[in-house]
Amino acid sequence: MSARTGGCLCGAVRFEATEVPETFGACHCEMCRRWTGSALLGVTVPLESVTWEGADSIGRLQSSDWAERAFCSRCGSPLYYHVTAEGPMAENLEMPIGLFDDPSGFVFTNEIYIDNKPDSFAYAGDRTRLTRKETLAKFGIAEGDLQ
Repeated sequence: MSARTGGCLCGAVRFEATEVPETFGACHCEMCRRWTGSALLGVTVPLESVTWEGADSIGRLQSSDWAERAFCSRCGSPLYYHVTAEGPMAENLEMPIGLFDDPSGFVFTNEIYIDNKPDSFAYAGDRTRLTRKETLAKFGIAEGDLQ
């Protein structure tokens, strides 16, 4: 893990994250595709390791009963996905790797919701790939819990 800095497109929101892992993954779910305009290429960062500058420019959308998405209220840059329901997933933020000032050095290790991926693109290489059903099971989420 290492410390990294980053920010949104317009610079109104900046951050420093002190416990950034070297790995990232892709989420192909419909919400992430609509939120980012493609797959979310994100790194999981402990919530407590991130400090924010310009927090007054962070907008939040409760995108489901159990999670929120944050964005810069000035330029619209996606900032993070955060599980708001109780449990260990709530201790992390999923942050787009494009926000980091230097996104070099990350290793692409997994893709989720692979059965929701549009057939118009694919990523080369071997990595763990989970379907929607497998992803939900991994995180202990029942299909009926999703809204």
